[in-house]
Amino acid sequence: MILKVKVKPNSKQQAIIVEEDGSFTVRLKSPPVDGKANQELVQLLSKQLGVPKSQVMIRSGQTSKIKRIEVPD
Repeated sequence: MILKVKVKPNSKQQAIIVEEDGSFTVRLKSPPVDGKANQELVQLLSKQLGVPKSQVMIRSGQTSKIKRIEVPD
């Protein structure tokens, strides 16, 4: 399954918000430096979806705010 995710780094609190179009907005505490925000995103999504971190992959948007994330069905 592919998820469309908009990331907002440097937020005060972590949050996952489901938008009306089915995409996600994820607020992260980490800054977008040295991949820290991406690591936090993978960790947060794996915990929320109940899958191992190794199965959550960023397919596109490694350095962008809009990312496509692949997770198992």
